[in-house]
Amino acid sequence: MASFKYRPDVDGLRAIAVMLVLNFHAFPDAMPGGFIGVDVFFVISGFLITGIIARELELGRFSLVEFYNRRIRRIFPALIVVLCATSMLGWFWMLPSAFAQLGSDSFASAAFLANIALLLQSGYFDVESAKKPLLHLWSLGIEEQFYLFWPLLLMLAARLRMSIIAMAAMLGIGSFLLNVALIGSNPIATFYLPFTRAFELLAGAVLACGWINVNHSSIASNRRAWIGVALIAAAAAILDSHSAFPGWWAVLPVAGSALLLSAPAAWVNRVVLASPPLVWIGLISYPLYLWHWPLLVFGGIIKFGPLTLPERELILLASALLAWATYRFVETPFRFGVPSRRRMFNLGAGMTMIAVAGIAVIWGRGFDFRLPPEIRAMASVPTESFKWRFHECLLDLSREMTFADTCVERDRHPLVLLWGDSTAAALLPGLRKAQDKRGFGIAQLTSSSCIPALNADIVSTPNCRAMNDKVLSLVRQIKPDIVLLHGTWEKHLDNVAETVVALKKETNARVVVLGGVPMWRRGLPSEVLRYFMLHRALIPERSPNAAPPTAYDAVMRARLEPLGAEFISASDVFCNAQGCLTRLGDAAGDVVVSDQVHLTEKGSAFLIDSIIDRLLGGVAPAGRAR
Repeated sequence: MASFKYRPDVDGLRAIAVMLVLNFHAFPDAMPGGFIGVDVFFVISGFLITGIIARELELGRFSLVEFYNRRIRRIFPALIVVLCATSMLGWFWMLPSAFAQLGSDSFASAAFLANIALLLQSGYFDVESAKKPLLHLWSLGIEEQFYLFWPLLLMLAARLRMSIIAMAAMLGIGSFLLNVALIGSNPIATFYLPFTRAFELLAGAVLACGWINVNHSSIASNRRAWIGVALIAAAAAILDSHSAFPGWWAVLPVAGSALLLSAPAAWVNRVVLASPPLVWIGLISYPLYLWHWPLLVFGGIIKFGPLTLPERELILLASALLAWATYRFVETPFRFGVPSRRRMFNLGAGMTMIAVAGIAVIWGRGFDFRLPPEIRAMASVPTESFKWRFHECLLDLSREMTFADTCVERDRHPLVLLWGDSTAAALLPGLRKAQDKRGFGIAQLTSSSCIPALNADIVSTPNCRAMNDKVLSLVRQIKPDIVLLHGTWEKHLDNVAETVVALKKETNARVVVLGGVPMWRRGLPSEVLRYFMLHRALIPERSPNAAPPTAYDAVMRARLEPLGAEFISASDVFCNAQGCLTRLGDAAGDVVVSDQVHLTEKGSAFLIDSIIDRLLGGVAPAGRAR
């Protein structure tokens, strides 16, 4: 049975675990497998909790009420503070829909159901998950669920005189096999469900119960400790967000943690893990874990964009300072002060109030009265891809490779063929509006995330190369008067040049290349919200916060015009010395971009109206002989 004697190396192992997680969240490219720090925490929790309960059962003095009292005093104080702080930040910096989601997550966290709530929303590694300030509390949900049921099973085992180690091993093996069986067919559920993660806590439980049978000699301890270090390091280095985790991979951090916990006499434990710096980090590891992720998320929200390396480093420093203050002034007084049932009930009441507040935020739809209606509408302007004929003439190449027959208006001339990615498809509303006045025909052959660049391999869109070949063959058949090429022009200029050469050689069409529109790094709707939060006013009609591709426009023009293409700069239409256009009026629909780069209907109409004479110049108008 594990000893009650304090082990500083366990706090040192906690420090390793929390630093792995912090580095994964703040510097994912440098520590792609750092998420296994949570698995280290699970093993530690199973080891300590089972050791304490089993010893008290053996002595006949275990009290379920006192156990829950200790857990409440350990978990609730810091959690209440962080949940309150997160809700306050959400009130000031979140749109109503996002704040309502935060209310839902706060309720789930207060009800010990954070993992289940996140399971029903999305995966841990999904892009949208990075915007959830309470995402990291899924692991706390699993631990809390373990604390609710494991003591009851241990009490049952003691009453029936069953072997605790046998029960823990049997349940642990069952949990591990269930995890392996489900990881392929339902990886998100396997990641979040307590049944498929319980084996990690139960591995610590088995160790706690079999402690007396472990060889504690110096040589054996050192061997186990170094193997444990190697397994944890290998998991952190090898795994990433694409790994099928937990699955079989979980053996690495779980076994590594158990081996380190089994070797307190090892040099690694005595000198490294028990060193004062690691012990100090281990002591504040719980509030540090609670604080770091909300601060990283709100840092991005308040900045309205990706954080720089120094900014992430400063946020981790702030997390450590807040963690120390929480440990010193919140956690320690409750945890180590004079225990009382009244204190337990007060903490329970506080957590209940947070749950009720979360329900109120959900019921109030994120309290949308916090923002003026026009700001809410502008900051939430949708990307109306249905107006671009998505899945018909704007293809998702992971699902379809054939354009609808309606994509080409063969009976109208001059015929303008639009070839490009989704930013090209966003030009369709503007072309339709111009078509009403000018009577030209439109052929739309666009594919999401696939710029019109022959023989270019687009990593994110493997079928793009084949689709561009297909579009070129269709251009030969359609015989348009004008081919308009547009996309997010960042790479593959040589391939764009190859496309222009092929079009000039194989068709009689004029080839017009439209340069990229300004890029709003944070997204223009976020710029609207950010400006209001900082200035309590509507964003000006022009802002300097966009990135106009002026320099790249010059490069494209110099490269493509000698090949026979005509180059038009979209940047010149939207931007001047005062900045780039943000809106065409005061209504939500007047915003010119719906995200970072896709034009709204009004933005599309404004751009096309500005360039239509150049686009159609020199071509016979509708109704005349070709």
